[in-house]
Amino acid sequence: MTETWAAVRGEWAKLRCVRGTWVTLLLFAVVSVLLAALAGRSTRAAIESESPLLRADFTPEQAGFDAVLYGQPALIAFGVLMVAGEYGSGGLMRVSLLAVPRRGRLFAAKTLVTGAATIAVAAPVTALSYLTTQRALGPHGAPIDAPGVPGALAGAVVYLTLMALFAAGIAMTARNAVVPLAILLPMVLVGTHLLSLLGATKDLVRYFPDRAGAELLTVASSDAPTGLAVLVTWTAAALACGYVRHSRWE
Repeated sequence: MTETWAAVRGEWAKLRCVRGTWVTLLLFAVVSVLLAALAGRSTRAAIESESPLLRADFTPEQAGFDAVLYGQPALIAFGVLMVAGEYGSGGLMRVSLLAVPRRGRLFAAKTLVTGAATIAVAAPVTALSYLTTQRALGPHGAPIDAPGVPGALAGAVVYLTLMALFAAGIAMTARNAVVPLAILLPMVLVGTHLLSLLGATKDLVRYFPDRAGAELLTVASSDAPTGLAVLVTWTAAALACGYVRHSRWE
């Protein structure tokens, strides 16, 4: 157990010392809260002007979760950068393996620190983004204890954490940052949304990790358990593949 916690402390040290990792966490916080304020203000203006551009299915409760979805690419980049950089030509993985020879222990430490850091940032930022949106909506806002909101807040943290771990698993499998970022960022930004609009892929896309997991931060969604199961399956598969590749790295 002592060696495991030593490995965990080493990964924490890497997180603090490598600029790219903590910058992505900071970027997630800034983007999420800033967009929450901007979206709330623009939506309030649309409501009060009775703009036809306002979504027919708008609810203030659900609007409080939109900003973190725009911020999540930063957490995906965090998950990738936490593991991918050491597989480069600089030989950092060899140094890590000298410090922690047991590859399973090193893999567990990386996974644990990635997940814990994501939770530590995602939990307060998700709540703050929700409150920021509601404050910007003014009299049209909804309280944080509105029906279904606390569950969606918890679901949002679970979703963001699993997506970061999914990205880390893909990065370990690819052993570089370029491939996972080139696949995952377009997927969560526009890819699966476009596929959901096409009749041929509309049903299939519900089983993509980001679309399935989005049910977790949908207020009072009856599909949240199914979405969680799908996302957990994707994440477990990615981490399993990552572990196999990590254990065979030379």
